[in-house]
Amino acid sequence: MWRVSTLLNEPTGTTGTQTGFVEPAPSALLLLGQGRDLASERGVECTGALPAPSDPDLVERARAARAALGDRAFVLGHHYQRDEVIDFADVTGDSFKLAREAAARPEAEFVIFCGVHFMAESADILTSDAQQVVLPDLAAGCSMADMAEIGQVEEAWAVLQDAGIADEVVPVTYMNSSAAIKAFTGRHGGTVCTSSNAQVALRWAFDRVGGVDGNGKVLFMPDQHLGRNTAVRQLGMSLDDCVVFDPRKPMGGLTTQQLRDARMILWRGHCSVHGRFSERNVADVRAAVPGVTVMVHPECKNEVVSAADLVGSTEFIIKALDAAEPGSSWAIGTELNLVRRLAKAHPDKQVHYLDSTVCFCSTMNRIDLPHLVWAMESLVAGRVVNRIVVDADDAHWARVALDQMLALPGI
Repeated sequence: MWRVSTLLNEPTGTTGTQTGFVEPAPSALLLLGQGRDLASERGVECTGALPAPSDPDLVERARAARAALGDRAFVLGHHYQRDEVIDFADVTGDSFKLAREAAARPEAEFVIFCGVHFMAESADILTSDAQQVVLPDLAAGCSMADMAEIGQVEEAWAVLQDAGIADEVVPVTYMNSSAAIKAFTGRHGGTVCTSSNAQVALRWAFDRVGGVDGNGKVLFMPDQHLGRNTAVRQLGMSLDDCVVFDPRKPMGGLTTQQLRDARMILWRGHCSVHGRFSERNVADVRAAVPGVTVMVHPECKNEVVSAADLVGSTEFIIKALDAAEPGSSWAIGTELNLVRRLAKAHPDKQVHYLDSTVCFCSTMNRIDLPHLVWAMESLVAGRVVNRIVVDADDAHWARVALDQMLALPGI
């Protein structure tokens, strides 16, 4: 069993006792769960809260270091970062937007990327050789990106060659992948996509081999849910058109005929945060909050996306809430730091977190104020720490794949 606690407008002292939901209040409300969920990916205990904010002395040190760096540094903050980090970001956004913002600031000697490793790699690929990209904590990785390793992908491509279909397959990788996987995609004539433009990228990939409205095939990495949801919801395919390639099994756990029949060959990967949301979460919040609009990210499972009212990228979610009517109720299925920030920014709306047991993105939250202060103070002292440098050959081919994405219609 789990219980909820209010995070905004504290203290309230009011919790629900029957459904596990807090009674709606006049101001914005965020519903959080606490407890254990041993059926989750690894079995976790979630407290529903991050540690207390950093002490005032550390905040002052951050301000002093940021001021000392001035225009020499450009600080990027991903939407899922802690508030104490976002406070020092020059720009906030999703991963690709931030990488492009960095490339548009050639005067910045240092790009401090408050995100995760693959994001800093993309920034290094897109910025000039004169700029140095710093990741405050090298342990800030991405479990989804780690689910597709270059050796595994090369072995998978060999399986497709043996099946006689490699010439019909265009690789498409999600932005949430390593530079090595983006480079693989570029070498094999594919492209990169974001959650915002996955539909356009997949349509281009299918047509590239099969002609306009053709019957080409796509190897989609590393998030199976975004690939499946885009193919079924936006391109009119069926679930039967999709197969899941498991790199830990011989031939991906598939037969040669299954590979030949499939249109979408989905890599067995997922987001550990978005993969937690369930149909039950949707049903529970609808029962507890009459008239609620359920909005989720396309990295959620297909059954969750099908049960939701709106589905879209991080930027879509932000814009939808900005445009929402005062007094409206929303349940949002994406990372908690962003949902909490949206709730605070919209006190005229009821904003609920969709999951019943709260977990932040553990790797994203490795970037905290102590690490950011250390990185900035080191730069002030003339030491470049945790610099992210992508291999030159990988950078070239990853850039080919990224440029192909930028050349897609409507991008």
